[in-house]
Amino acid sequence: MPSSLQNAPQRPPITLRGLRQAVLACSLLAVCAGALAQSFDEEFDDEEKPWQEIAVQLPPTPQQQNLAEFYLSPNATMKAYVDLNSVSIGTDKVVRYTVLTKTEGGAVNVMYEGMRCETWEKKTYAFGHPDGKWSRSRRDKWQPIRDIGANRIDGALFRDYFCDGKMIADNENLKSIVNRLKTQTRIDPVRR
Repeated sequence: MPSSLQNAPQRPPITLRGLRQAVLACSLLAVCAGALAQSFDEEFDDEEKPWQEIAVQLPPTPQQQNLAEFYLSPNATMKAYVDLNSVSIGTDKVVRYTVLTKTEGGAVNVMYEGMRCETWEKKTYAFGHPDGKWSRSRRDKWQPIRDIGANRIDGALFRDYFCDGKMIADNENLKSIVNRLKTQTRIDPVRR
């Protein structure tokens, strides 16, 4: 027998009691690790929560000096404007705004709307009246945005001013979006 093995300290033999204690210690460690892992995951808010719309407050009636005309199409039969003071971005990621349209015949329509870039949807919250009052829309459901026809109001606002793909334009910078409307600088100026 080599001398190094002869000088090695002798270990006591494993007893049944020692084995039980080792199994108990391992079990306790496993239970604690599981509890810690569960609370570790609970600390993070990375689960997909269902989208929820915030309560909407109707804006003041649009004033002429706050209206910015925006481009619809080369064949448009009306003019469209956004009230710059009404444009907002909610914590629910909805761009809300008042839009005003004037037809060639002189008819004026005023609507307070919201747009969800993420889902390509819009919603009309209320209609404006000549006396400055609002009436809530009876059809206040989210609708797909239509980007067709000469008077493509929703499509123009979505593609040219408010949304960049499925994201709110300019990293949700409200001043930048309002400035783009004010200067009629479209996201993609080549688009017709």
